[in-house]
Amino acid sequence: MSTPAPGDPAPKFALPDDHGTIHRLADRRGQWTVVYFYPRDDTPGCTTEACQFRDTYRAILDRGAEVWGISPDDAPSHARFRAKFDLPFVLLCDVDHAVAERYGAWVLKKQYGRESMGVQRSSFLVDPEGRIARAWPKVTADGHAAEVLAALVEEQAKRRG
Repeated sequence: MSTPAPGDPAPKFALPDDHGTIHRLADRRGQWTVVYFYPRDDTPGCTTEACQFRDTYRAILDRGAEVWGISPDDAPSHARFRAKFDLPFVLLCDVDHAVAERYGAWVLKKQYGRESMGVQRSSFLVDPEGRIARAWPKVTADGHAAEVLAALVEEQAKRRG
């Protein structure tokens, strides 16, 4: 499936977190949401990205936004990852990768000459109307959280005025 672009409606989803609570993107209407897809809990790149979102989380929250990380990992894996790195934001379980597919984040990857399907690190800033404000279809983990925060500030300023 293709990656949603700025202006497109954000594909709707409902996924469980590590406590089994279902989070629906539709319930975030009226608020900003950062949705980021990452390949796997507790791997070097994913840890870098998650810890940087942790470190910018207060600034993101102060702007009225929430961060939701999504990977194919299960609830126990997310719980360990959140606890190990003191992650304050929601991690959602997309074990069948259906949501990653709708966001164009489930792709054919090549590593060491082998091909397999997996999550491509990507992020989306969803505006209060439920539309994609910004899309990052291929992300470098280091520095990305700061880039997302800057985009949130820009988008909010644009809409104010």
